[in-house]
Amino acid sequence: MPLRTLFLSKLIGLYWTIYALAAMIHKQATVDAVTTVLNDSALWFIIGIMCLLAGLAMVLGHNLWSGRPLTVVVTLIGWLTLSKGLLLVFMPMHSLADLYLRVLNYERLFYMYAGVLLLLGLWLAFAGFRSRSE
Repeated sequence: MPLRTLFLSKLIGLYWTIYALAAMIHKQATVDAVTTVLNDSALWFIIGIMCLLAGLAMVLGHNLWSGRPLTVVVTLIGWLTLSKGLLLVFMPMHSLADLYLRVLNYERLFYMYAGVLLLLGLWLAFAGFRSRSE
């Protein structure tokens, strides 16, 4: 398995696991933070630029569509991160707020989203630490 795949798998897996656990423990603070950010177009733009940067780095550094499932999943995460960054930078603010709060029912389905992120994070971290590099 490529060393970059293992590094990114560990990095993303640990980050998502820690974030999901912290968000679950502090649900209201997390929901309040997201709601506050959704009402601050400058902050949302900065987050979009950072997401765009992370996505570009992952796509340029790890664009491998063949091999083990972990390799493809890490590549897919990179493309999804890049897509999210583009969406955040170019989509109108009111549409973003509507998407998160009404369409995705962020507050009502909060634990489902956090749970999925936790499971994916645990799998990525476990697979990254368990596998050996080539």
